[in-house]
Amino acid sequence: MVAYMDHKDLGNRQVSQERAGQIADGVKRVVERIAKAEDSAGRKEGSVTLLAATKTRDVGEIMAAIDAGVRRIGENRPQEVTAKAQGLLELCRDRGLALGTDAADNDSPSVGFHLIGQLQSNKINKILPYVDTVESVDGTSLARKLATRALAAGRPVGILLEVNESGEQAKSGCAPDQARDLAYELAAMEGIQLKGLMTVGAHVDDEAVIRTGFAHLRGLRDQIRDSGETGTDTCTMLSMGMTGDMEYAVAEGSTEVRVGTAIFGPRAFI
Repeated sequence: MVAYMDHKDLGNRQVSQERAGQIADGVKRVVERIAKAEDSAGRKEGSVTLLAATKTRDVGEIMAAIDAGVRRIGENRPQEVTAKAQGLLELCRDRGLALGTDAADNDSPSVGFHLIGQLQSNKINKILPYVDTVESVDGTSLARKLATRALAAGRPVGILLEVNESGEQAKSGCAPDQARDLAYELAAMEGIQLKGLMTVGAHVDDEAVIRTGFAHLRGLRDQIRDSGETGTDTCTMLSMGMTGDMEYAVAEGSTEVRVGTAIFGPRAFI
């Protein structure tokens, strides 16, 4: 159990009108930032998807973001997925929306449900009933276990290969020089679908350094997608860019930005 889960009911479905308004305003501001960045980069409007990073946010807060137009959410921890999933599923269905894996069973408009943080193999079975994409796969061991259990469940799961473009030791992800061959191996596995690549931008103030990492990931994605190797034609996503560096990411080709603070405000818990 994560410590902050002792202090906050993440399954709470209630949200005050004031708090819902704050979250809706946050979504609106981020959507406007994305649109401006797309325009500045000469990209088509709507080419970048907003994923709301919902770590420490309860069901009511997340639904406020969904009500404001968010159509993809991402959790950092499997414990939070299981704490919130049932409430989110029920409230989405009430709104005519299918959440995560629920979308495979009906034709309703869908809300993607991603795991964007690290996944231990003993938590795979907890998330598979709900999560449609795991963005933090960084090696063959986890990928094989995901593939095996997804096949057993009869429901393939999407993955992104996480690449540590900054080389910072505190960050997870495979080394950039290993990413291409690793992607080919993952793409060929039955039970998982390689949807693209993910990275976290360098934790520096130097725009050139941050953008270099993002640009390199785009180049890797292009090589993998166009390689002709088995299963690589679906490798189209580039999940890169967060609250502080999303404009740089959009300029370098990101197709998804992961934003929490700019939508929900500073986290009360880590």
